[in-house]
Amino acid sequence: MIDPFGRCINYLRVSVTDRCDFRCVYCMSEDMTFLPKSEILTLEELDRVCSAFIRLGVKKLRITGGEPLVRRNVISLFDGLGRHLRSGDLSELTLTTNGSQLGKHAGPLYRAGVRRVNVSVDTLDGAKFAAITRWGKLEKVLEGIAAAKDAGLAVKINTVALKGVNDDELDRIIEWCGEEGFDMTIIEVMPMGDIGGEMRLDQYWPLSMVRAELQKRWTLEDTDYNSGGPARYTVVKETGRKLGFITPLTHNFCELCNRVRLTCTGTLYMCLGQKDAADLRTPLRQSDDDDLLIEAIREAISRKPKGHDFIIDRRSNRPALGRHMSVTGG
Repeated sequence: MIDPFGRCINYLRVSVTDRCDFRCVYCMSEDMTFLPKSEILTLEELDRVCSAFIRLGVKKLRITGGEPLVRRNVISLFDGLGRHLRSGDLSELTLTTNGSQLGKHAGPLYRAGVRRVNVSVDTLDGAKFAAITRWGKLEKVLEGIAAAKDAGLAVKINTVALKGVNDDELDRIIEWCGEEGFDMTIIEVMPMGDIGGEMRLDQYWPLSMVRAELQKRWTLEDTDYNSGGPARYTVVKETGRKLGFITPLTHNFCELCNRVRLTCTGTLYMCLGQKDAADLRTPLRQSDDDDLLIEAIREAISRKPKGHDFIIDRRSNRPALGRHMSVTGG
C-alpha cells in the first residue's frame, strides 16, 4: 500500500478496546464514558480486518487499547494472528500495555508469537504512580514487567515527560532501564481529548529541553536505528541501552510515517492528528468475503495526509482533537 506521498504503509496499530483499568491524568478524565459493546468489533472481526491488512502488505502489527489486556479472551486474538508470523506474512506482532495484567498474560503472549512489549511507566515512585494513573499500583506493574522478562519478552519502557511531575526522575528511570536491560522512549504530552481538570500547558515539557537536561549526566549518541515507529533514537553510552524521543509537538514525525490506526469500532484513522477517518466496520459486516473491506482500505490509504497539526491551544487549553488517545490507540 502506497499513500499519496509515496510512503509504504506497512504498520498497523489496532486498538482492541477503549477501556482501561487506569485513568492516567494526561490520557483520560477520571469519570470516563466508554463505548457500548454493540459498537465494538468482535475478536473474530478484528482478526479478519488485521488479516486483510496483512494481505495488503502490513508487516508489523501492534495491539493497543485503552489497555488491551483487560479485554476478555484477548489472548485468543494473539493466538489467531500468530499464524501470520508462522507463515512469514507478518514480521512482528507487538503490544503496548500499562503492565497491570502482564503477570498472568506474559507467558501466553510469548507462546502466541509476541517477542517484545512496550510498557508505560512514568515514575518509579509508588505514591506518584498512583497520582498519575489515579487507579494504578506500581508494584503490580513492576511484577508484570518481571514476568514479561522471565517469559523471554523484550521490554521497552514508555515514559511521558510531565513537567513538575516526573522531571526530577528521568535520570533514575534511565538508570533503572540500564540495570534491567530495557530500552526506553520518552514521549511529549499529546493534545488529545478532554482530561478534566488537568492542564496540558502545566504538563507540557518540550523534549528539546528534556534532552538538554539529560545530556548534563548522560552521553547520548545519535543512531540511525529505526523500530518502525515515530521515535528518533540515541544510545546512552553509560548504559548501552537505546533511548528514543517521540516529539509530536516540537518536531513532528510525519515525513517517514508508515502507519495507520484502527479503533475497536472499526474506524481507520490514516493520521493520529487529523479528524479524517474511514469506516471499515460497515464493509466488514456487509459481506462474508473481503472484497468490500479491501476496497475501503485502499480508498482510505489514498486519503492519507502528509502530516498532523498537533498544537496546544495556549488561549483556551483545549485539545487539538476531541477524541481520547484511548479511543485511537496508545
